[in-house]
Amino acid sequence: MIGYVTLGTNDMPRAVAFYDAVLAEIGAKRFMETERVIAWAVRPALPALGVGRPRDGKPASVGNGVMVALSVDSNALVDGVHARAMQLGARDEGAPGSRGEGFYAGYFRDVDGNKLNVYCAG
Repeated sequence: MIGYVTLGTNDMPRAVAFYDAVLAEIGAKRFMETERVIAWAVRPALPALGVGRPRDGKPASVGNGVMVALSVDSNALVDGVHARAMQLGARDEGAPGSRGEGFYAGYFRDVDGNKLNVYCAG
């Protein structure tokens, strides 16, 4: 159902470097790049994540209660993505671990303060 999610940034080079490294952990690569937005996906037909400067020219801000969840296929990959995000300056919002039967997740805020979750279900 979700095609893509775009997160705002006020520092494109910093955000792009962060997501190039974090999303490489799950095999995602850039598939779209303009002056204002860059997006990554594992495959073009799958949901994508982008970062960009707001079109209205105002500063980007974090939405309260907004979170992007990244699905991966192993608990080890949850651990790896979360650890890589921490190495790149993310802020921990919940260390990787079981959040109920069959749901393993780690939470963090990116370099702009956007909240993400990387999880494995099943």
